[in-house]
Amino acid sequence: MKKKDKPLIIEGHDHNPVIKFWNWGWGIYYKNPEIWNYLIVGVLTTVVSLVTYFILTATILNPKDEIELQIANVISWIAAVTFAYFTNRIFVFKSHEKNIAKEATKFVGSRILSLFMDMATMFIIVSLCHQNDKIGKLVSQVIVTIANYVLSKLLVFKK
Repeated sequence: MKKKDKPLIIEGHDHNPVIKFWNWGWGIYYKNPEIWNYLIVGVLTTVVSLVTYFILTATILNPKDEIELQIANVISWIAAVTFAYFTNRIFVFKSHEKNIAKEATKFVGSRILSLFMDMATMFIIVSLCHQNDKIGKLVSQVIVTIANYVLSKLLVFKK
């Protein structure tokens, strides 16, 4: 993509440090917008997951109880996967798949694998190692986000 094809690059003001920084940032973005869009959507998906989890464990579910910990985890996963499917479809992978049910099924299927990774990470960190569930959830989200990108790219939204 040429500089003039990049709509957010500002031409003719290269002496201004703010515009130089602006252009530098957008230049990095345009080198691989899919990964940057995935990171942005991933952060928002993580926020959906964490907020759901934190609300559940602060109000109705006890994270010290192993079953309630996993119930909170699964409910937060459902909220995050629902949000992630639509945002990944529209903003990240720009899917034009006509059969949305088939695509969504593949997406949820790939996310079930990462749910098990999430549950295992939480079980190890919180139940076995007796660490803080909030820290465990953050660690788990990093692992899951990386796995989800790879699974989405290779299995769900392949071109």
